[in-house]
Amino acid sequence: MNQLPEEKSPEKVEKNLAEFPKKVGIIYSEVKREYFPTEAQYVTEKEAEHDAKVVGGYLEKLGINVYYYPGTPNLVVDIDRDKPDMVFNLVGSIHGQEYLSSTVPGILESLDIPYTGAGILGESLSYNKFLVKELLQSHGVPVPHFQLMPTSTMPLEVTMRYPLISKLNEIHGAVEITKDALSDTEKHLRERMKFLISTYKQPVLLEEFIAGREVTAILLEGLNKKVYLAEKVFKVEGDPYQFASFEHQWSEEAHYKKYQDPLLVELVKRAFDVLRMSDYGKFDVRLDQSGRYYFVDSNSNPAFGPRELDCALANILDIYGISFNEILKRLLLNTMRDAVGKQLLPVPGTNGDEEKPETTNVIEQVSS
Repeated sequence: MNQLPEEKSPEKVEKNLAEFPKKVGIIYSEVKREYFPTEAQYVTEKEAEHDAKVVGGYLEKLGINVYYYPGTPNLVVDIDRDKPDMVFNLVGSIHGQEYLSSTVPGILESLDIPYTGAGILGESLSYNKFLVKELLQSHGVPVPHFQLMPTSTMPLEVTMRYPLISKLNEIHGAVEITKDALSDTEKHLRERMKFLISTYKQPVLLEEFIAGREVTAILLEGLNKKVYLAEKVFKVEGDPYQFASFEHQWSEEAHYKKYQDPLLVELVKRAFDVLRMSDYGKFDVRLDQSGRYYFVDSNSNPAFGPRELDCALANILDIYGISFNEILKRLLLNTMRDAVGKQLLPVPGTNGDEEKPETTNVIEQVSS
């Protein structure tokens, strides 16, 4: 990413900015119960239109005309008709299939419409958790031992040790990440995999469960990359076997508190680049009882919205004193400026300079 010339402060550059775009589109998931194999997966998306309109309300207060587009085959015709200046891509699935979300950036690029969030590659990677783990591991970002299980009878690799946690390879939103996702025995594991594979028609990703604490990282991209870390505080504190389950995701059983570590900040920035994310991204990290980090989940276009929508991005930024309005303005301006090849604005809470890590060798510290 290009940097601002040293003699131009972000404040001076901002004074020369054009006005906000006059027409902005919001693309969201078209949600019907029949698209989803289970009620649990449907729950993760059923408020998609409502959430899009909440975000749109904030845009309208900035004097912007907002157009709403469900992610359907009519998307190309509708956007080509309205010709918005830019689009917020909030799509989480198409016809209930999350991996089809990666087609939306392709459509927007073919129409030459600037958009927020990851591009085709970044979105495609996000919906293959096994490939994400492979990429992170190969670039020195620590992950638990893992194995892809296309069938419930596939033998376990010798490196895998119980307890194991089973995850759907192509679905986010903590779907099926329940207490039953944790297996201590071969019998339980095989029954669990058989259920998941037959119900959702996709492979299961197995991971060694990391007993310890859980940290969520939000990265915002502007002139630089700014990372905001927060530890999840569960209802019952001090239990290393607690984790962010589906129940935690869709209830108020956990909250966040600030967490600081320059080592983790650098690992998050590396993961963001490796996975080809853009604008913003979310990572879930387990911290074992020896203080070692393990990246257990990543989202290229995580749930986006203000605090009243109770999404992790808004909740974490709120404890750092960053308003949704400020993030929205920066996304509007950066997306439009980036579309014409200009410099990006810094994210809130920075002075335009890249943070200096306290360590010069991240991989060495992780492995020590």
